[in-house]
Formats: sequence, structure tokens, C-alpha cells
Amino acid sequence: MLFCTKVYVNDLDSLIAWNCTRCNNLTKGFQLVELIVDVQHCLQAYVGVAEDLNAVVVAFRGTQENSIQNWMEDLYFRQLDLNYPGCTGAMVHRGFFTAYHNTTLRPRVIAAVMGVLQEIDGLNVYVTGHSMGGAMAAFCSLDLVANYGLKDVRAVTFGQPRIGNSIFSEYFTKLVPETYRMTHAHDMVPHLPPYYSLFPQRSYHHFGREVWIHTVDLGSLNYEVETVCDDTGEDPTCSRSVAGNSISDHLCYMGVFLQADTWASCSFILSSGENLAVKTADGFVIKLPLLLKTPVEDAECAASNLSIIRQLQIALLFTKLLNLSRLFVLI
Repeated sequence: MLFCTKVYVNDLDSLIAWNCTRCNNLTKGFQLVELIVDVQHCLQAYVGVAEDLNAVVVAFRGTQENSIQNWMEDLYFRQLDLNYPGCTGAMVHRGFFTAYHNTTLRPRVIAAVMGVLQEIDGLNVYVTGHSMGGAMAAFCSLDLVANYGLKDVRAVTFGQPRIGNSIFSEYFTKLVPETYRMTHAHDMVPHLPPYYSLFPQRSYHHFGREVWIHTVDLGSLNYEVETVCDDTGEDPTCSRSVAGNSISDHLCYMGVFLQADTWASCSFILSSGENLAVKTADGFVIKLPLLLKTPVEDAECAASNLSIIRQLQIALLFTKLLNLSRLFVLI
């Protein structure tokens, strides 16, 4: 969860140096490998190495509060065929599937993960995300197992919506059994898209295993408990037993707020060993020429990095102006 909250950080400098206010001692020693932001689609993820977990960590950002594009994908309930081997009849949410598979995120995340695993033997892979980021984390973990043959992949999502039907759910659970789908009290997002128990084969269906965080009232005593649910994905005694009507429960898990510090939605891409560039094939992709594995100590180097940040900010402003001009053309 601590890695989930950090992917919401908008301050690029502090995230690169891993000294942001959310980058506390519980993640001390974490080494950022790659930070990826798809400006056109308002998507963000990072890949790094957590020594204490002996793992590569992949974290996907959830829905930004002011991002119309993200919310449109969240609410885009159409299903589509998932072309995974041995998964005939599996249907998934088009918006969540394309957010991972058809944007900048997938190739950059896969390249970063495979690059780390080639350099360091014996690492596990942890994939995590909140809200829409949880949906992308699920697709990423399945992708790493089904298409890249990785074995030690674990997925932990928070407030994740349903992303596929029951056939997909069974397939996912078989390939990524080390999965924990955290839900919180009356969080509304895990209840979407709707599940219809009378039509299970034609309905969206969660994969297991759910862990429901909720409050137990015993007279004057109130305390939070974690209920490990059954492996069906749709345990009627867990989050399905209550109404999904709370936004505040969605934005806070275990006392940790999972939302951005500011209302700025899209920023930059950080990519190791590549020159600063702007690509327009599927939107603007901005790349940094330097990977900072430790905080900058040299003043000249720090000034150089600040100059790069300024260039990126100008490029981002140009991107927003271009998108605005396209909107007026459509109107």
C-alpha cells in the first residue's frame, strides 16, 4: 500500500530522489528504476527494487480526481475478447484493458522489469495499484506470467473494480494465485461494474482472494478488522454484504490516503539512458536522459537536472494547449 500512495506524488524531483513526504522509512532503501507517465492518457507507473522484499515492485497510479479521461475509462463498461492462450470465452473491460495494453505503460514497464531481472537473480515481482491502477496492475501481473513466463509474480490491489467475467476470473486466479484484492468498508469502486448473481456467465466477476477491511462495532468499542474472504472472488459475506456507496472509503486504506497531493494530473516520463524526446504516435511521451539511483549531491549536476525539469514543464504546457485546441476543433 505504501508503494501505491507514492505513485500519486506529483513532485517529480522528490519522487526521483525518493525523499517525498510519503517516501518514509518503511520504504527506505527502495531504488527507483523507471518512472513512466503517459501524458496523453493521464497514466502513471513506476518500477523499482525493494531490497527488504527481495523484489521488483511495479506500482500503477489510480484515477486522478480531476481527470476526465480516467473517469471515462472507469465508466466505460463495454466488454471485449481477451486474446490470451487457453482462455476461450474470457471477456474483459475494454477501458481498463486498453489503458494497460495500448498505451506507453506496458512496453516501458515490461522492459524495466525484464531488465532488472536480467541484472539481479532471484527477485520476486510485486505488482500493485489502487482503483484504476489496481485494474492495470492485475493486467500487468497476468501479462508477466502468461506472455513472459515469469513464475514468482504477486499482485496486491486496493479498491480495484471488476475487470472481467467469470471465465477470465478463473483464468487469472489459476495463473496468478498469489493475489490479494483489498477492499475497504463501503468503498464504491469494487462494486463496479455491477455483478449480477442470476447471470454469472454474462456478468462481471471479481477474481480472488478478497481481503475486506471493515469496522466491527461491539457496543462502545469500535475496531478495524481484516476479513480474509473465500476464493470465489464474490464472497457474499464480505464487501458484497454492504452497500458500495462511499468515496471516502475508496480514498483511504489502513489510514493511508491514496490520492494526489495536488490537482495536477499528468506530468513526465523518466526513462533510463535515453535522450529527451517528444513522440506523437499515440500522444506525447516525454523522456529524461538520466536515471537517478541516489539523491543528487553535485551542485552542477543538480542544476542540469533542474534545467531538464523546466524543459519538461514547457513541453507539458504545450501538450495541454494542443489538447485544448483539439477540443475547440471538435466543438
